[in-house]
Amino acid sequence: MSSVESGGDGGKWLDAHYDPVAGLYTFSSCVDLADLSGDGESRLVVGDLGSGSSGMKLKVYRGTALMSESTLLDLPAGLVAFFMDLHEPRIPAVAVASGPCIYVYKNLRPYFKFTLPGLEVNSLEQDVWQQVREGQIDPLTLKEMLESIRKKADVPLSVRSLRFLSLETDDMDEFVQLHKQQPIRRQTVITCIGTLKKSTADDDGVSCLVIGTESCEVYVLDPEAFIILSKMSLPDAPTMMDVTGQFDVEFRITVACRNGNIYILRRDSDKPKYCIELSSHPVGLVRVGKNVVVGCTDESLHGFTQKGKRLWTAVLPAPITTMAAMDLPTRGFQAVLVGLANCEVQLFRDKNLLSTIKTPDTVTSICFGRYGREDGTLIMTTKGGGLMVKILKRTAAFEDRDSAPGPPLAQSVRLNVPKKTKLYVDQTLRERENGVAMHRAFQMDLSRLRLASAKAYVKALESSLTPMSSSLSEPLKMNAVVQGLGPSFKLTLNVQNTAACRPVMNLAISFLYDESLYRMRNPYMRIPLLVPGLVYPVETFVECTSDKGISDIIKVFVLHEGKSSPLLTAHINMPVSEGLTLN
Repeated sequence: MSSVESGGDGGKWLDAHYDPVAGLYTFSSCVDLADLSGDGESRLVVGDLGSGSSGMKLKVYRGTALMSESTLLDLPAGLVAFFMDLHEPRIPAVAVASGPCIYVYKNLRPYFKFTLPGLEVNSLEQDVWQQVREGQIDPLTLKEMLESIRKKADVPLSVRSLRFLSLETDDMDEFVQLHKQQPIRRQTVITCIGTLKKSTADDDGVSCLVIGTESCEVYVLDPEAFIILSKMSLPDAPTMMDVTGQFDVEFRITVACRNGNIYILRRDSDKPKYCIELSSHPVGLVRVGKNVVVGCTDESLHGFTQKGKRLWTAVLPAPITTMAAMDLPTRGFQAVLVGLANCEVQLFRDKNLLSTIKTPDTVTSICFGRYGREDGTLIMTTKGGGLMVKILKRTAAFEDRDSAPGPPLAQSVRLNVPKKTKLYVDQTLRERENGVAMHRAFQMDLSRLRLASAKAYVKALESSLTPMSSSLSEPLKMNAVVQGLGPSFKLTLNVQNTAACRPVMNLAISFLYDESLYRMRNPYMRIPLLVPGLVYPVETFVECTSDKGISDIIKVFVLHEGKSSPLLTAHINMPVSEGLTLN
């Protein structure tokens, strides 16, 4: 396979092959990768839908070439590769679900055909057709009686009767003469198929077939004898499924049904254990680790736990056409590939969009896995019948960041909450019994705290102990900067008038300090007129006279001449002097 770099995906993929006229019309459920020859090279197995009424084929690709093809009798509903025995060499078989049958191919040759058991036939319907066989009633009477049975009976009519009711009056007699001698059968059809490991989780372990039917039932088939091992019922017909676990140990079958709900079946029950109700119908179902990712018709992607709890939701730019899992065990990387109707394939890990791949046509099926000898191969088919093969670069790295607006990724991480201790339970009971008294005590303490804070604030304002003036006539602000290592320090006071347009005059600065520690050249200074908005620096020098290596606070007061109460006050924490005075 020749490879060129792809430009529409951030350079993470290599374009290995693109054939726009491959003539492949299929869905993700009818595509699989398997080593069908035991030589270590995986082949691409495709159930081709053809024109929808003819040309249905089972195709096998090796590399870019069509290796073999086999004709299918009906439209394929699903296709899986599975190991049905322990014989050597370990070569998987291919099971194709088509109509009411499963066709098993081994070594690319037909091996076995399994047909679903027939359903119960309505006894009234049988009696009516028996009367037709004996010539007791005519086709018009038959139509009236069948319509009456269809409205009242619990058991649905057979396909023959439903087809008869849809005919015109002129065609009824011919239809009756053709079919009246044949026995009535009511047969269901397969809607989806999957595999379930029998007893071991090994990659080449024997697997059972799991099939969903139009009759709202799920069957688990034995891989060797093809007998029904387990039968489970659903409220509606299944359309998609995902299976995990082992049949002999524990398993979960996650099924999306036609009523828009998702049901989770377990080993110990023949009916659903959990139900996930969606806002719109599901169009894709993929398991990533222990979580389930569901794509819906309202252009949204949802993540759920195994028990049906919603974890996250992502909004998409276009309707979903197909979905598939991307699993790279060598890197420990798991994500979801989502094909969109706007000719894009987006890669999601949880709700984070990691990469976007542009495609020349709308993608209808996606399959990721080992193809040939490449582990990270992405295979896609398009609406026009094209086949695309891309290979993930070994140097490709995906940044796990949330590109969508919303809460951060860490918010969705579950906290490791410890178990409840006896002390915690006792404390909870005490709070429950004494809740009113505890609330009153809390409110009392809160009121006292607020009162103490208010008193301290009022005291600070009244005594001007703050570096900002509370006076409306002389609004001032001051900060101080101390420079030097000692014993001589330079003290700079930056005074600012914060009034809108009124200047302030007749101000002075006074210093209060311990005269046994410090000596100042100008302990009292006048301030010039302060213009609003400008910062006026007032500088003076302080000398430390002590050799004990201690420091103290110098208090600064901004005063108005003729008044004893300061306009504002600042406390300056002097640094320790690192030298002695020379005098």
